[in-house]
Amino acid sequence: MDIKDLLNPEGSGDDQKKESPLKSLEADLKFYNESLKEVAIEIMVEGISAYPIFVAHQHVLSLGEVILDKNDLNTDWSIHASTLEEFKEKGLILPDKADKFLKQYKDAYHYMCVFVIVPEGANFVFFPYQ
Repeated sequence: MDIKDLLNPEGSGDDQKKESPLKSLEADLKFYNESLKEVAIEIMVEGISAYPIFVAHQHVLSLGEVILDKNDLNTDWSIHASTLEEFKEKGLILPDKADKFLKQYKDAYHYMCVFVIVPEGANFVFFPYQ
C-alpha cells in the first residue's frame, strides 16, 4: 500500500475541508528521505535485520529507537527505527501473519516501510525513496 492510497480514501463522505494528517506525513517523509534511507541501509548492512521498519507518530511511543524527533526538527511527525523482529517480539506482527507481511514487504533499498500510527489506528505504508 502506498501513502497516496491513505491520503484520499474513497467514499469518505466528509464535506468538510479537513486536511489529512497523512499529507503532512508525506511532506515529512520527503524531508527525512535521505536520513531514513541511510538508517535502513545501516540496519541491513550491520546485520541487525533484513527488514527495517520506520514508525511514524505524533505522540509518545515506546517502539524502536527515536531517530528523528518532531520537536527537535520542527516537523509534524517523529520517526522511530525498528525491525520486523521487534514487531514480532512485541506481538504487533503475529507469527502466523509474518509470511503474509513478508510477501507485501517491498525492497528496502528502494522503499521505506513505515508503520503509521494515527488516532484512528495504524497501518503499514511503503513509500519510495526519492
